[in-house]
Amino acid sequence: MSEQKQVLEIGEVVVRFSGDSGDGMQLTGTLFSEASALYGNSVSTFPDYPSEIRAPQGTIGGVSGFQVNIGSTKVNTPGDYCDVLVAMNPAALRANARWVKPGGMIIVDNDTVNEKGLQRAGFKTDNPVEELKLQDFKVIFANISNLTKESLKDTGLDNKSIIRSKNMFALGMVYYIFSRPLHFTEKYFETKFKKKPEIVEANKKVLRDGFNYAANIQAIPNTYHIPAATSIPKGKYRNINGNTAVAWGFIAASEKAKLPLFCGSYPITPATEILIELAKRKDLGVKTLQVEDEIAGICTAIGASFAGNFAVTTTSGPGLSLKSEAMGLAVMTELPLVIVNVQRGGPSTGLPTKTEQSDLFQALYGRNGECPMIVIAASTPSNCFDYAFLASKITLEHMTPVILLTDGYIANGTEPWMIPSMKDYPEIKAPIVPEGTVGYQPYARDEKRLARSWALPGTKGLEHRVGGLEKDFIKGTVSHDPMNHQRMTDIREAKVKRVQEFIPQQEVFGDKEGDLLIVGWGGTYGHLLTSVQKMRDEGKKVSLCHFNYINPLPKNVREIFGRYKKILVCELNMGQFANYLRMNFQEFNYMQFNKVQGLPFTVVELVDKFNQVLEGK
Repeated sequence: MSEQKQVLEIGEVVVRFSGDSGDGMQLTGTLFSEASALYGNSVSTFPDYPSEIRAPQGTIGGVSGFQVNIGSTKVNTPGDYCDVLVAMNPAALRANARWVKPGGMIIVDNDTVNEKGLQRAGFKTDNPVEELKLQDFKVIFANISNLTKESLKDTGLDNKSIIRSKNMFALGMVYYIFSRPLHFTEKYFETKFKKKPEIVEANKKVLRDGFNYAANIQAIPNTYHIPAATSIPKGKYRNINGNTAVAWGFIAASEKAKLPLFCGSYPITPATEILIELAKRKDLGVKTLQVEDEIAGICTAIGASFAGNFAVTTTSGPGLSLKSEAMGLAVMTELPLVIVNVQRGGPSTGLPTKTEQSDLFQALYGRNGECPMIVIAASTPSNCFDYAFLASKITLEHMTPVILLTDGYIANGTEPWMIPSMKDYPEIKAPIVPEGTVGYQPYARDEKRLARSWALPGTKGLEHRVGGLEKDFIKGTVSHDPMNHQRMTDIREAKVKRVQEFIPQQEVFGDKEGDLLIVGWGGTYGHLLTSVQKMRDEGKKVSLCHFNYINPLPKNVREIFGRYKKILVCELNMGQFANYLRMNFQEFNYMQFNKVQGLPFTVVELVDKFNQVLEGK
């Protein structure tokens, strides 16, 4: 039968792995993504997992998923709907069946489709295909659990270790279907388990057995090949997620600034990985401190900054709330500090593992008093590196804190990243006062940036005071003089506004004028770009204006907005950026498209909305 099978070439495919939280779906999806990236495909991923540490096994609440889109040309999203769904139990099938394209393939571990499994998943009958109306889909019931046991019965592994390997059997099946080479993943086993050769061999065997099983069943008549991408610039690539990219961007900035990097943080989902990644790099002089809470995290960072370190602190939604008073202290003392906020679903602890863009107002205004801060948003997993670097450059050269916004989607999502050459990145020159300077005044400023200079403690002749109380415009001594407070408030506001002179002009994708301008910011970039490209391919006059610099906004925004008949602002909140634009550019009418479901936009719903707006509905 296998000799009759054909290999069909396709340009793009979306695969979704799903199972119980203990089934290793995140690892399975990651290995498939990395093998595809190393093969030369463009890749975009979307891990989707529950926040409960351990929901009841086999229930909908415990389902973990990982979706990956691989293509022979550049892909910018993990895809709306999948071509192939791997469901390791009935709950995974029930939770994810709606995300399969019509006529798509579904692989189910048949050994879990029993009375207990069906009941836990909430099925009312013993026929999930009929109950979920999947008759028109290609559903393959494979005895994955028992075949894994059979594959590894002679390895000497205990039953628990054997059954945990069933995800590799499923992965082997998917590798066969999409003609993926096995050696990338086998190399991973050899590296990851180099001290446990029996585990290496077991994983290799079950992966190959899954591959061979798929090759010998009639249910899979053809296989598919996605050629390596040729339109992507040549270079040395690696797969990277947003959190790792942020950490590496900070390390690069530390090197360019010739300053030691310090990160004081408290772990919180989904920002924790930044702290973990930085903690690995003591060899590069990185200092990390895991403290007891968010307040201590930012306060240790401010102290480190005062002492002459390039300081950062990381957090997510509710953690940013806790840092708010200390953020005011950083503004008042005019010390460099980058605060990373990886946005997640709120309010309160909300949806810890789901994405949202609802912290924008908190980043812009969430402090007491007149407390302006620079706000920058990264928009893809890989450009988290660039915006972490740029946020570092601004905070160090302008001597004022910067908030860097990412979100759960780009923090956990991955894509190929061309490893840059550091010679292409600019130097960072912090205004450190040289030893021996005479007549130092802590709040004297350079006219270009309005930044004060940075005197490091312990330097003879540069003794000075900083603190949260208002201080004299020049001397830094405490001052309650009314006019001095007005003057200091004005200068802090002007200093942030002055950053506008150091950031690039806003760019537009598409025509420079037209019927509809789509406006977005942050992590919605990939979905908005794909949707606008699709509309433009259909001849529609739609363009995209996507923001990374939020406060201050680039100087040419008013000029851009004036060239379009309609403006539609799309964001994963109830309209915070739209209202921010209304405050700043009141002469324009802003329509909104908002979504707050803990999920990214889909291209389908965006295109539908764009067409409705063009048709005046």
